[in-house]
Amino acid sequence: MKTSILAFCLALFVSSLCGKQKHPNVLLLCIDDLRPELKCFGVDYIRSPHIDKLASLGRPFHRHYVQAPTCGASRYTLLTGTYGPASNGALFSRANNIEHPSFPGFFRKHGYTTVSVGKVSHHPGGRGGSDWDEDEKPEMPESWDRHLLPAGSWKHPRGVMHGLANGEIRGNAKEMDVYQAFDGPDVSYPDGLITDEAIRQLDDLGKRAVKKPFFLAVGIIRPHLPFGAPRQYVKPYLKVQLPSTPHPLKPSGKTTWHGSGEFMKYNRWQRNPNVDADFALEVRRHYAGCVTYADALVGRILAKLDQLKLRDDTIIILWGDHGWHLGEHAIWGKHALFEESLRSPLIISYKGIPKAGEGTRSMVETLDVFPTVCDLAGLDKPDFLQGKTLVPILKNPQAKGHPAIAYRGSAQTIRTDTHRLIIHRKGELELYDHTSPAGETKNLAAAQPDKAAALLKQLNARLAK
Repeated sequence: MKTSILAFCLALFVSSLCGKQKHPNVLLLCIDDLRPELKCFGVDYIRSPHIDKLASLGRPFHRHYVQAPTCGASRYTLLTGTYGPASNGALFSRANNIEHPSFPGFFRKHGYTTVSVGKVSHHPGGRGGSDWDEDEKPEMPESWDRHLLPAGSWKHPRGVMHGLANGEIRGNAKEMDVYQAFDGPDVSYPDGLITDEAIRQLDDLGKRAVKKPFFLAVGIIRPHLPFGAPRQYVKPYLKVQLPSTPHPLKPSGKTTWHGSGEFMKYNRWQRNPNVDADFALEVRRHYAGCVTYADALVGRILAKLDQLKLRDDTIIILWGDHGWHLGEHAIWGKHALFEESLRSPLIISYKGIPKAGEGTRSMVETLDVFPTVCDLAGLDKPDFLQGKTLVPILKNPQAKGHPAIAYRGSAQTIRTDTHRLIIHRKGELELYDHTSPAGETKNLAAAQPDKAAALLKQLNARLAK
């Protein structure tokens, strides 16, 4: 009896989303290297009006954690709903041995038109080969009706990935500036072309949406390195004094600290942000400009959705694939298992969401997105999913969350409401108390062995599933 009542309630809940459609559309917005450094997440010096508006109409998740601090592995978990390899080649490995349908593939099997534009999987456009443009090497087979990447003057997806203004392609990174502000329009950079194509696809999909719902995923590359954006988005930050960076020193002992190799290989004019405060400030300002640029592109896509009168029939998810260190722990990049690498924005919005705009501090993971969207779309969740539906938190932002798991090649971590435990390949432990001002600067593993052991047991149990 209880089961039937719950099913009936869920059906009513879904019907409120669908309008005239049997199933709602899905718009997935993936933004690369995006910290939760947005006004809607409590950072007042960032200009992000369009994402802020989306948050005001949905549920911002203030404690969303990714499974891996690198693009390919994090996107694997979003797009498969399961744990996977820790490398950027995770999805290409899966392509050779597909056991279960992907997130878009599952919706495709249920009658959706599925389209990706930009960087949704690891490679922009979702293909392999030397220039990432070979059709016979899809990153996600059986997933997309169309997977698109307009390269323009950048010639190919590989050129787009790290492109600077007007067709500049990364060859030798030492010859490419680590940041840039070009006085030109949005299409001076690859993300402008990606957004134009996304709008074209949305226009086409919208014409058929009543009869055939769509799953449109759009991947915006900025603020990924190099930090290049049209000058209009960088200019507001050039005279702004940003707040000081918390815990900027390299940690002692065994940690997942690294030397910021991706950042350091660019042309930095022989400057190091860990010892040059003025340079560090300029890097942070240009990163902020890239965030505002990405926000403007999100705004254009959402404006098109509104123009087509599809907002009420669409589930919107905005997701950052991981965070990024801007000097915290003396790191300029991702790839660590600290909070700055693993925490990223997640916003879910749909018509009729209770308490719209109220953020939640309930802890959630990227793995949870796939089952959540299934529930919201009225589709039975596949059994292989390893995340949990977030519908209870969407209904009530005070509902309980759950610990978050993450990993890189040499270490694994669990984050609870109060602590983070990291275990390294050779057994070394890090234990941090997030109720303490010291946070992730003081390793308590030796001082609190019982707490470390309990969290280790919890971590192993989760990963064994």
